Amino acid sequence: MSTIEVKNLHFSYVEGDEILKGLNFVIDSRSTAIIGQNGAGKTTFVKLLKGLLKPTEGEILLNGKGIKDMTVAAIAKHVGMVFQNPNDQIFKNQVLDEVMFGPLQIGMDKETAKIKALEALEIVGLAEEKHTNPYDLGLSRRKLAAIASILAMDTEVIIFDEPTIAQDYAGKERIKDIIRKLRNDGKTVITIIHDMNFVADVFERAIVFAQGHAILDDSTKMVFLQKEILEKSYLEQPDVMKLCYELGFKEGFLNVEEFIQGKMNKR
Repeated sequence: MSTIEVKNLHFSYVEGDEILKGLNFVIDSRSTAIIGQNGAGKTTFVKLLKGLLKPTEGEILLNGKGIKDMTVAAIAKHVGMVFQNPNDQIFKNQVLDEVMFGPLQIGMDKETAKIKALEALEIVGLAEEKHTNPYDLGLSRRKLAAIASILAMDTEVIIFDEPTIAQDYAGKERIKDIIRKLRNDGKTVITIIHDMNFVADVFERAIVFAQGHAILDDSTKMVFLQKEILEKSYLEQPDVMKLCYELGFKEGFLNVEEFIQGKMNKR
C-alpha cells in the first residue's frame, strides 16, 4: 500500500491567484473520492500528484519521497491515471496493443506486458475485443479499454477521472466491481468525480475541495451528513440520503442496500 502525504500544498497558474491554498492530508488505505464544484482545484491536485505540474509551495510525498524530485516517467511506475475522456488516452489500432503500451513504457518485458494486458481485459470484460480497433468500440467500452490499459500497468496508485461518464447501469456496476477489487488487492484508489451516488456506493472516504481548500475530510457517510456545508460547496447528498430525510428518517443512509439493512436490523 502506497503512502501519499500532502503537506502545505499551494499552486498558482498565475502569480497572485492561488488554485490550491495549503492542503494538508494523507491518502491512506481507504478508497478516496475527491469532490467539489468545477474550479475547486481537483484536477490541478491530480496533475500535481502525477508530476505534470510542480507546486509553488509545499510538497506531495509518495512513499516518503517528494514527487517534485521525481520524473514523470518515474512517477508513472507508481501512479496510473484513467483519463476522463478515453479519446485523450487511446491511440493504438488494436485494443491489445493499447493495453500493452503502458506496461511496456514502465519497463515490463513484452511477455509480462501481454499477460498483464490479457488479465486486465478479462477484468473489464473486453477479452473478446483484444484484436478490435478501440475506435470501433462505443464510448462506454472505449472507456473500459482505457481502464484496462492502466490496470495492466499494475501501479500501486490508480486515479479515476470521472469514471462514470458515458457509462450505462451495467458499465457503472462493472467499474464499481473493478474499484472494489483494486481496493481488496491493496491498491490505493482515488477518484475525482461529480457522481455522488457512485461515491456513496463505492468509496470509503471523501474529501471536499472548495476554493482551493479541503473543507471536509472524513468517511463518506460523515461527509455526506454535512448537508449545509455541501450545499455551500454546490454539492448534493446522494439520492437515497436526500429521500430518507424527505421521508422523515433521522438516519442518513448512503444507498438502497444500506437503507434496507438498517431497517432490517431494527426489526
